[in-house]
Amino acid sequence: MVDLDPPFAEKPEDLARLFNERINAGDSEGLVALYEPDAVLAAGSIVATGHDEIRRFYLDLLSRRSSFPAAETLPALQKGSLAMTFARLPNGTISVETARRQENGRWLWIIDQLKVKPLSPPKETSSS
Repeated sequence: MVDLDPPFAEKPEDLARLFNERINAGDSEGLVALYEPDAVLAAGSIVATGHDEIRRFYLDLLSRRSSFPAAETLPALQKGSLAMTFARLPNGTISVETARRQENGRWLWIIDQLKVKPLSPPKETSSS
């Protein structure tokens, strides 16, 4: 039986949890439902705009991989109906998103920048 009213994000931090549940379930439509209709998702050189392109991105990703590690959800920064959400993957990579509260109170991502690699600490130079 298909869940006609899947769980939704009541607060910005819920988006990362819902993402992890849906990606590991192979639920591409559930993933797309986490984004506004004209949202932008960037992953490396790929930029997907709107539900159709985001759906294609996740269908391709899910066809190549079936298990995704749980990310540590970091506290969101919120100002009114906008929020920045963050998640850290086990390898240290960070995901950064901008979410917006909808008129119905649910939160959806409007910009998603996947996998921002942390900068390596600067190399110390030896003085002579």
